[in-house]
Amino acid sequence: MSTTLTRRPAPVAPRRGSQASGRRTKVFALAEARWAAVAALAFLIALPLQLTGVSAWLWAPLYAVAYVTGGWEPGWAGVQALRAKTLDVDLLMIVAAIGAASIGQVMDGALLIVIFATSGALEALATARTQDSVRGLLDLAPSTATRLLDDGSEELVATGALTVGHIVLVRPGERVGADGRVLDGASEVDQATITGEPLPVVKEAGDEVFAGTLNGTGALRVAVERDASDSVIARIVRMVEEASGTKAPTQLFIEKVEQRYSVGMVVATLAVFLVPLAFGAQLTGSLLRAMTFMIVASPCAVVLATMPPLLSAIATAGRHGVLVKSAVVMEQLGQVDAVALDKTGTLTEGVPRVTGIRPLAGSGLSENQLLALAASAEHSSEHPLARAVVDAARERALRIPGAEDFSSTPGIGVTATVEGAAVAVGAPARLINGATDTLSAAATAVAEELERGGRTAVLVARDGVPVGILGIADRLRPDAAATVAALKALTGTGPVLVTGDNPRPAARLAAEVGITGDDVHAGLLPQEKVEAVRRLERAGAKVLVIGDGVNDAPALAAAHTGIAMGRAGSDLALETADAVIVRDELATVPAVVALSRRARRLVVQNLVIASVFISGLVVWDLAGHLPLPLGVLGHEGSTVIVGLNGLRLLRDAAWQRAANPSARFHLADRPLGARFR
Repeated sequence: MSTTLTRRPAPVAPRRGSQASGRRTKVFALAEARWAAVAALAFLIALPLQLTGVSAWLWAPLYAVAYVTGGWEPGWAGVQALRAKTLDVDLLMIVAAIGAASIGQVMDGALLIVIFATSGALEALATARTQDSVRGLLDLAPSTATRLLDDGSEELVATGALTVGHIVLVRPGERVGADGRVLDGASEVDQATITGEPLPVVKEAGDEVFAGTLNGTGALRVAVERDASDSVIARIVRMVEEASGTKAPTQLFIEKVEQRYSVGMVVATLAVFLVPLAFGAQLTGSLLRAMTFMIVASPCAVVLATMPPLLSAIATAGRHGVLVKSAVVMEQLGQVDAVALDKTGTLTEGVPRVTGIRPLAGSGLSENQLLALAASAEHSSEHPLARAVVDAARERALRIPGAEDFSSTPGIGVTATVEGAAVAVGAPARLINGATDTLSAAATAVAEELERGGRTAVLVARDGVPVGILGIADRLRPDAAATVAALKALTGTGPVLVTGDNPRPAARLAAEVGITGDDVHAGLLPQEKVEAVRRLERAGAKVLVIGDGVNDAPALAAAHTGIAMGRAGSDLALETADAVIVRDELATVPAVVALSRRARRLVVQNLVIASVFISGLVVWDLAGHLPLPLGVLGHEGSTVIVGLNGLRLLRDAAWQRAANPSARFHLADRPLGARFR
């Protein structure tokens, strides 16, 4: 029969909750986690008892518990796999553990069991949490919508029942129930979940709206143009699920040789046992030699060659604000040679700020007076631009006079009476329509200058006369430019910008951080971000995507590695990403990539050490007579050496070296392909 060796896939846990109900899969709701916890606890209790020399009757049963609870599930799965003519690698680890126990090396076998059980539990938890988050995304869209009937009456219906051609009413403050087009009404819609734009977008008759986006202060009548199953938000869910499911599983370096090694170990162990028997050797002696061979050839040192450096790197990165979700991810980070960055909430803070205050000549106002006047009129508004103006006035400790007769018109701006004067604050183009004869050429020139620079221009008028222009923009993170330069030095290629924001502010920001014009891709929907990432991958790149929003989640899932911003990030982005920047410090990204590359070098060092020890002990056992105590000593010694070598990355000096550009941007730290670009 033909036997194929496969590695048991990560178990898919049943969904226990969703973000809709505020519930997520708990750690101990998973059977894998419960069994692994019991196995680890039994091992941790048994080990000190054994080392202190107490009776085996006290610690041996605890080891037995570790064997059974940690090993029964992969063992049973391995037996099932054998029926399908496949050889499960985890089953071989169970056999090696039992073989160790059969000749008295109970602790070695138990350690292998605990390592594999814990790894399986972590994979199951990550899978369950991601599924919960992806499905919870659907709750961004409301469960019901107000449908307008032909006779003018209203009907509350489930959004899933809406079909193309239905007319729905979206009241102020409600979420849009379906993808469609505005028939009448005007409002400002926050569609950051879809496009990532930092500011609400004016929607009027003829404009497209998306399910799940948040309506502002105006009412809209919307004609449904897509069924619920084909809405943009539903397609985001499908893209994340498909990308997560079809992304080629990147294995740890050791796993690429582990399968062949395990098959060879099984065949060799059987040969060591059976060949001497065929030539008349005694059963007991052949069995002892075979078990000694299995012990010295077992992959304990090989397993520990990989995990301590990667786990130490994970711990060090965690202390410095980067949560790396697994050892596989830590290895992947060191392989990236191209970077795609989101704009809003990633390179920028995601919050609009007043960046320019321009009183007009002849207005008689200073910067502070103009800002205070605008803040008074905007004080009662909940619009993000209004909050930016009021916050800027408060930062300057300005007195904000009280306002009366406040009113807000979606898409135009606000009006109020401030100290007896009628003050209007809003879009220059809209206010021009009502006050063309009073708008000076200077106001038009200043507004156009600010907009060319990628800012949002806000006109302030008093008694119908323009008195100044405010420039508002999303503020760049202070470490953005340095991070872009560091990533370019690490990968050998400049990062690309992929954003749903408008081209003009995207180009302005790219220029500020050092991203060239050809690498700026603006106005992208989520599926277009995924396509931009796949274009890079088709060119042979291993892409790191850094983002924060729901609209970034498909690209995060499709990329070789994804990193989400922790504070600004949406739940979906945080769950989909492979790593999270907890404190939103962009400078930690190149540092963790450099740390990953150092961990990978230590893994190679450890594999060399482990292979030398294993080869020497195996040759000794086969060519001569290796006493069991020496075999165990050599086996355990190699395990300790590679373990301690990997733990070097726990030191703070390891992070400092990774974060220090002069030490980091070294030819040996760059991927081989990047050295010849």
